[in-house]
Amino acid sequence: MPEAAIADHGLIGDLQTAALVAKDGTIDWLCVPRFDAPSVFGALLDAERGGHWRMAPTCDVSTTHQFYFPDSNVLITRFLTEDGVVEVQDFLPVGAEDGTPPRGVVRRVVAVRGAMELRTEVRPRPDYGRASGFDGLRLRATVELDEGEEETTATFSLEEGDVAAFTLALEPDGDLDPERAGALFDATVAFWRGWLAQSTYTGRWREMVQRSALTLKLLTHRPSGAILAAPTASLPEHVGGERNWDYRHVWSRDAAFSAYALLRLGFLDEARGFVGWLTDRLREADGDDDASGPLSVLYDLDGKRSVPEQTLDHLGGHRGSTPVRVGNDASGQLQLDIYGEVVDSVYLYNKHGLPISSATWDDLTRIVDWVCASWDQEDEGIWETRAGRKDHTYSRLMCWVAVERSIRMARQRGLPADLGRWMDTRDAIYRQIMERGYDEERGAFVQHYGSDALDASLLLMPMVKFISPADPKFLSTLDAIAGELVSDSLVYRYDPDLTPDGLDGEEGTLSICSFWYVEALTRAGRLEQARVALEKMFTYANHVGLYAEQIGRTGDQLGNFPQAFTHLALISAAINLDRALDA
Repeated sequence: MPEAAIADHGLIGDLQTAALVAKDGTIDWLCVPRFDAPSVFGALLDAERGGHWRMAPTCDVSTTHQFYFPDSNVLITRFLTEDGVVEVQDFLPVGAEDGTPPRGVVRRVVAVRGAMELRTEVRPRPDYGRASGFDGLRLRATVELDEGEEETTATFSLEEGDVAAFTLALEPDGDLDPERAGALFDATVAFWRGWLAQSTYTGRWREMVQRSALTLKLLTHRPSGAILAAPTASLPEHVGGERNWDYRHVWSRDAAFSAYALLRLGFLDEARGFVGWLTDRLREADGDDDASGPLSVLYDLDGKRSVPEQTLDHLGGHRGSTPVRVGNDASGQLQLDIYGEVVDSVYLYNKHGLPISSATWDDLTRIVDWVCASWDQEDEGIWETRAGRKDHTYSRLMCWVAVERSIRMARQRGLPADLGRWMDTRDAIYRQIMERGYDEERGAFVQHYGSDALDASLLLMPMVKFISPADPKFLSTLDAIAGELVSDSLVYRYDPDLTPDGLDGEEGTLSICSFWYVEALTRAGRLEQARVALEKMFTYANHVGLYAEQIGRTGDQLGNFPQAFTHLALISAAINLDRALDA
């Protein structure tokens, strides 16, 4: 069977790992024991070698529906046949910090109407498909299993009202009892509903915002407080191409934005957890001589800087998209913008959450002093291209944010700082951006100095309070981006034909940029245009409200899935447009 399309999936998880379940009832992505471990089911990257867990009726299925149990991350796949209706309820049990239930996947099969025969096929392929068999995993069920060394199957019949349950867990957690599946279902639903009840959002787009919040929570690694960029690896930005990356890591930028989005919705514990994780990174940041700076672009869940990239040549890739990559060499890049995003997240937590500690301030001032000494240099930029370093305007913008927010914190709380130096640096960055980042002939801020190419990241300029949204220079930039990078309200991040990024193949529109566009329109006072753009973006979500990184020319989801960056931008765009419409 070919790999299911990226969009044809729902996500389940337990805040330590996650699985993707296709609309046909197949789990074709699962890494254990945590997000960044080698896959056990990886059919999403190779249907033949990757491994899967299939569950479906043996008769012809006329229709399938997949949806989330309301206000939860429990996924339901419903099969409609001439013989009746059956549901597969998929989840990973999750509970409180103390007394967390045994870890693993639970699949609860319920005959809703009529009678039906079903078949399940569990074919683990550990270590990204390089091994076979259960390798420390234990499968249990309430029906008779036909167990083999490399796969286990079962064919079973259910009458209306009958329930069959299956659990797959690591051996130390092998007491995950399928007989308790109903109680685990109830407890897991209760956990997600209790968590979501903390949300303060009451605006127009509650369903989409809450689904995005639940998705960001699924991408949170509870033991460390880290927030992942995505739970998958090597899903293509261009099907059949080489733009395939591993996003199962903590990007400083993505995680900082995610923490802010959750904080705005009232989820203080998640913001506190991330700031705690970040504080450890700030304390460790002594890499002044490191080419990538004192902070890393990305870390693993444990906070290690190096995440070496390798290719898995034995896998065929999602729909032939090779190479299949795990790890990510972007960890060695210099991306100066991360300092602005990190400092801004600390500033916002200090303002809307809890005051940061004196030790955190000391660590932060060392970072800001480094920015003051290092901001005026070329880097790889926010899009981590592999075509060499340039003087990126957005990178300079976020260096300005790092210094400006630190000045605010120092003044607001009377904290010790070299304010004279910081203010001189802030002003120097501002002047340079205005002089070199704005092209008078083009009438727009440009991607990097000496270029006339546009870049959608510059839509953030008024959002970070660098420039007024009514400033003619920003409005002309907004119009230029609308004319060249926007297609039916969907936004390309840049034009690779004008600014080659060192990779072959085309790109889709980047969904975070589409939501940034909504927010830029909102701040510019173009509210009807912003509302149309936002609600049009909602129509590009998949069947359960999830987004990958990009949207292709045919409307397909592309790239790793679901993407934290996209969902956090949706939350921000909706909140700000709500506020503007209510004003």
